[in-house]
Amino acid sequence: MSDLRNGPSLLDTIVDPADLRRLNENDLRQVADELRSETINAVATTGGHLGAGLGVVELTVALHYVFDTPHDRLIWDVGHQAYPHKILTGRRDRIRTLRQAGGLSGFTKRAESVYDPFGAAHASTSISAGLGMAVARDLQGGNNNVIAVIGDGSLSAGMAYEAMNNAGAMNSRLIVILNDNDMSISPPVGAMSAYLARVISGNTYQSLRGVGKHIAKHLPKAMEAGALKAEAMARNFLTGGTLFEELGFLYVGPIDGHNLDHLLPVLKNARDADDGAILIHVVTQKGKGYPPAEAAEDKYHGVVKFDVVTGKQQTARASAPSYTKVFGQSLVKEAQKDDRIVAITAAMPSGTGVDIFAKAFPERAFDVGIAEQHAVTFAAGLAAEGYKPFAAIYSTFLQRGYDQVVHDVAIQRLPVRFAMDRAGLVGADGPTHAGSFDTAFLGCLPGFVIMAAADEAELVHMVATAAAIDDRPSALRYPRGEGTGVPLPEVGVPLEIGKGRIVREGTSVALLSFGTRLAECCRAADELAVHGFSCTVADARFAKPLDVDLILRLAREHGVLITIEEGSIGGFGSQVMHSLAEHGALDAGLRLRSMVLPDVFIDQASPAAMYAQAGLDAKAIVAKVLGVMGRDRIETTIRRA
Repeated sequence: MSDLRNGPSLLDTIVDPADLRRLNENDLRQVADELRSETINAVATTGGHLGAGLGVVELTVALHYVFDTPHDRLIWDVGHQAYPHKILTGRRDRIRTLRQAGGLSGFTKRAESVYDPFGAAHASTSISAGLGMAVARDLQGGNNNVIAVIGDGSLSAGMAYEAMNNAGAMNSRLIVILNDNDMSISPPVGAMSAYLARVISGNTYQSLRGVGKHIAKHLPKAMEAGALKAEAMARNFLTGGTLFEELGFLYVGPIDGHNLDHLLPVLKNARDADDGAILIHVVTQKGKGYPPAEAAEDKYHGVVKFDVVTGKQQTARASAPSYTKVFGQSLVKEAQKDDRIVAITAAMPSGTGVDIFAKAFPERAFDVGIAEQHAVTFAAGLAAEGYKPFAAIYSTFLQRGYDQVVHDVAIQRLPVRFAMDRAGLVGADGPTHAGSFDTAFLGCLPGFVIMAAADEAELVHMVATAAAIDDRPSALRYPRGEGTGVPLPEVGVPLEIGKGRIVREGTSVALLSFGTRLAECCRAADELAVHGFSCTVADARFAKPLDVDLILRLAREHGVLITIEEGSIGGFGSQVMHSLAEHGALDAGLRLRSMVLPDVFIDQASPAAMYAQAGLDAKAIVAKVLGVMGRDRIETTIRRA
């Protein structure tokens, strides 16, 4: 992409927003152009989320120019769009470390900068957090502004409306920017809406509005209600903000989010308002200013490294299909045999493989938006009527619907099937997207069947298993990324519920894996054999119900039993330990250990590096076994080797 600058670079003079605010307003267009170019070049180097950030370049410049950040709190919902914000807030020199080990997070992060007052990577949290900050400000007698920027997609989550309802009722001084990148404004409508936005957000209009309400309150009750209703109807006839006004916000907009002449006066009026909650409806274009992104169907929402000139992404040839693709294709095959199978996603069709299902069965696929709570109970309703819903939701996002999993699914023993993509550590997205806790938070629920695929072939069989379970809820977990390359079965065959398998037989040490650490267990067994230890490697397949017979056999026939899983404490290993204790197997001197994710949140890196840091790779498994066997035995074994 050619350099967009004309003359000396203004972006080079900006270290933080204070430098930006020293510029003339006439310079901001050049700053925005340079900021867009810098964002494109940075993401071309690292990969990441591009389209959303390009859509808010002008808005980012305007917000930091008008408001006194970080004294004024600026909260970005989700954080996909925050790369330009990071460049303007002292992180430009590190922007090419985005999503890399030791580098900048792909989302806002409190520990990273004072300009990130609230961390975010899941949607729809900004207004709630902003209201909390506004109330804290009021309790302390402060006067700073709080601004929450939320996308139209995030407004599909009920939490956003809960927060707006609370904020409007409290009449707190809070500014919400609705970044609407799913519509367009024609030039004449844009000009008219910009004019109305300036008028409505200005002090004169707000004062007249206050006078009108004051007068209405002194009228007889019947007339007061009518006067207030007439005022609201007149305003909303012009602006279309009825919903937000009903929630207690002054609605302003829509305005063109790429036109600084429209943005700046409205933001200044909002900044200078005395009280009350204001919602400014800003319309932007995802991928704005970069033709390959504008032309792409997904607007380059998430990209790998790419060529700036052509926009061509540097995708490596996959050696095996992704787990996501295998799930989607397997679900299609099951649905061909059973017309009661339906698929549900919460705004992640391609991320979960539901897009594959939707192409085959469009009338049986449902994208409910960013609304995991609704997705779970919607699936429960389908199950109650005899359908077989597969709720395909990332492990980390299923946390958002946990009460519904308990109350609406588990207690009623409804056969909802949860397909939990992104189980375990996920690489560049870091701790906010890691699927660390699902085995623990589902394993404590009565009646659940919980499976984890050791490889993509096992996933095929587990999809068939879930389809066959008609009497209780179930969940299957699988990781992000490519499979192991094992041959795939033509059709899935339902597994016997609660039964694991022996992968290799040994005599002294048993490695019991739950999930895709199985391959690392096999590598560890090979290395331990060099040290003289004969290892049995088993694939548990199920965390609930446990294969008690298999576990007791492993405990009885081996001196050491180690469980390995890609999840937190309280999951599979805890279930095994409890079962062995209840059966008295620990009394015989069995040396039992559980290898789980450590009690920390692990920052982004490659998945392999993250698992090494977590102590869940083959090297760590070998070290665990040698440590359990004891130093004297280790040294003797090494000398013999």
